[in-house]
Amino acid sequence: MLTECNQESFEFHPLNQRQVVGRFDGGAITTDAGGLLLREVEKRTRIIARFAACFRDHRAAGQIEHTVRELVAQRVYGLALGYEDLNDHDQLRRDPLLAVLAEKPDPTGGSRARERDRGKALAGKSTLNRLELTAAVVKDEERYKKIALDLEAVDRLLVKIFLEAYAEPPAGIVLDLDATDDPLHGNQEGRFFHGYYGGYCYLPLYIFCGDHLLCARLRPSNIDASAGCVEEVARIVAGIREAWPRVKITLRGDAGFCREALMSWCEQEGVDYVLGLPKNDRLKAEIIEEQEQAATEFQATGQAARVFKEFRYQTRESWSRARRVVAKAEHLEKGSNPRFVVTSLGPEAWEARQLYEELYCARGEMENRIKEQLMLFADRTSTALLRSNQIRLYFSSMAYALMEALRRLGLKETELAQAQCSTIRLKLLKIGALVRITVRRVWVSMAEGYPYPNLFAQACAQLQASPGPC
Repeated sequence: MLTECNQESFEFHPLNQRQVVGRFDGGAITTDAGGLLLREVEKRTRIIARFAACFRDHRAAGQIEHTVRELVAQRVYGLALGYEDLNDHDQLRRDPLLAVLAEKPDPTGGSRARERDRGKALAGKSTLNRLELTAAVVKDEERYKKIALDLEAVDRLLVKIFLEAYAEPPAGIVLDLDATDDPLHGNQEGRFFHGYYGGYCYLPLYIFCGDHLLCARLRPSNIDASAGCVEEVARIVAGIREAWPRVKITLRGDAGFCREALMSWCEQEGVDYVLGLPKNDRLKAEIIEEQEQAATEFQATGQAARVFKEFRYQTRESWSRARRVVAKAEHLEKGSNPRFVVTSLGPEAWEARQLYEELYCARGEMENRIKEQLMLFADRTSTALLRSNQIRLYFSSMAYALMEALRRLGLKETELAQAQCSTIRLKLLKIGALVRITVRRVWVSMAEGYPYPNLFAQACAQLQASPGPC
């Protein structure tokens, strides 16, 4: 963030015989010089440009100082760099480095139309706010909120970004589904109390494939965790199969998604699934011997013991057919810990232990991907309307897509190849620099004391070697 010139001095404890004095007079200094790497990612992936193309601009062309693409870029880069609130942009609008990232032709802001705006190349919070608050249909009498987002176009874009990450179609992929809580502290539309989470919240649905985000759907919390998942999965699978008709697709989710509608759809569409299955007395009765065996082994060794069993099972009313269930009879220090999963996969492909330990338990990695959404402020859903909060969620989703592309293209085979977004931001993006703008160049003089120059150089070289439009 740019420092403002302020002649007030701050006296600190001296260093031996030297006075230590601080002043806000360093000039055009930014804390985010590493954002130039994100700009290189954008030049190769066009994630922000294509996201901006999902908006429809109904403003009068002759009165526009900030294009939709510039506004969207400013907001997405801001989130990636750690600025969660629109209020932050009333100061960030002075930062020439962020203006460079947003592709402002004059990053100094010296050519702004109004005198009061000169020196502020970027938009303030009120202008950016219109990206979120514009209705789906812009009425003729609307004066300010005239930049409408096509939500379905963003959904398609997330799938397209995922497909482009592969040079060749994979033989098989696993789609992870999960719901989480998004706590609310106001009277937002769709706000309800959720007993499990113990508070008022939204209940967004996320769908990932590995590190790739395919769906971020904001929902009220007075619904089942699986609500709407068939429609979302059907849309995503259709998009994937259009590009990769032979790819084998497996759905994975916890017991909240073990629903007849989803399993039946998968069976009809040739999609495999492995889903957690809630415990009940009938299921536990199936593994009494295995649970006793696990308890005996635990008493003998003092170590956690697992015994696996598989069988056919059908509920009395809700399921349309019997299905394969894999049971884990486990005994821990605290006692028995049975678990069950239901799957369409046969034993010839996945035997019981392997299916549970290697396939199903791997879904825990998705929890880290959801945490990364929070690192990019996906929980900042504080506007009054569900639609505008969904748009905020999309902005965070695109910031994540940009960071994931940086990790995939620029950080492969580096110490940050598996790092989370917050670590990448701290170690690679938060670099102090002096920014000098001349007629022919933008000079970004980064701090000599930055501790990871070799990592930065490696990421830059790998990005510049990556194929893609520039």
